[in-house]
Amino acid sequence: MRLARWKSVAGACFLAALLSVPAWSDTDNRQAVPGTLNYVEGQASIGDQALDSKAIGEAELGNGQVLETKNGKAEILLTPGVYLRLGSNSSAKMVSNSLTNTEVMVNSGEAMLEVDELYKENNLRISQPGADTRIVKTGLYDFDAGNQAVRVFDGKAVVAANDHETTLKKNRELALNNTDVKATEFNKKAVTQSDDLYRWSSLRSQYLSEANVNTAQMYFANGWYGPGWWGPGWYWNPWFAGFTFLPGNGFFYSPFGWGFYSPLVVGRGPAVIGGGFHHFDGARPMAIGHGFNNNAVTAMRGDPSGMGGFRGGEMPTRGVPSGGFHGGGFHSGGMGMHR
Repeated sequence: MRLARWKSVAGACFLAALLSVPAWSDTDNRQAVPGTLNYVEGQASIGDQALDSKAIGEAELGNGQVLETKNGKAEILLTPGVYLRLGSNSSAKMVSNSLTNTEVMVNSGEAMLEVDELYKENNLRISQPGADTRIVKTGLYDFDAGNQAVRVFDGKAVVAANDHETTLKKNRELALNNTDVKATEFNKKAVTQSDDLYRWSSLRSQYLSEANVNTAQMYFANGWYGPGWWGPGWYWNPWFAGFTFLPGNGFFYSPFGWGFYSPLVVGRGPAVIGGGFHHFDGARPMAIGHGFNNNAVTAMRGDPSGMGGFRGGEMPTRGVPSGGFHGGGFHSGGMGMHR
């Protein structure tokens, strides 16, 4: 089975150790690093390299290289738990693929950023003509270079434009072609119904959630983490032909409302989620997507005190230790296990 993962260690040294331990796989050299191609359809290329299904998990957008689409779309991985999706007739340049300093420049067209996990050590920025955006919280972000706008569906970002910094929060956008630098509210319903990249990103998030459940099952054995588990990170799933993200413990919802689970949660369902009882049958995620109606991204993670640390009203119903989730040689106080 092909597998790639970043090692996780406890404490404040998490990302430092991460940098010194490259991703690797059991049977081949497939790796997951910032810039790795995770999905492509239609016409897309990196420089002179045309991208197809065989390039998934193999092709990487290196520093200075440009990912370009014609009549097609592409998805690349950035830091663990972060996906950048490029719409049709768009291009993006990798400025820095460092785990602690990650920057992509959207040169033309539209790009959407799904941020399901973000550590305090991450410096994640998306720039475009006329603006530089620093991502502060998990959520969903849209960068429209063609219409000169930055949009936040959910989360928080700081946009530097026209010698001014503007903080954007949920359902707010910034028009870069307006001299009056001011965040305004946008019609979310209209955008979600008309924006092709938004609908495609939602579908991709659903597929990745299904791949997460399937992958998490591989690393649950005898009531604990199974062989090959190294903690939170990207894991290759050969049946879904791509990488998906596995959290270190607990679970969270993506901005589209799809569930992502650690091996322990998958093995120990059912769970009470948002006040409702959801059976987990091993085939469909416990959390069903409802867009932004469920306050995505919500999560249930361990906390430094070891008392569970539940968020968003979710509580497990059985099979969960009273001290929260532990395993893999590290505990809930470790970096990467909770926000």
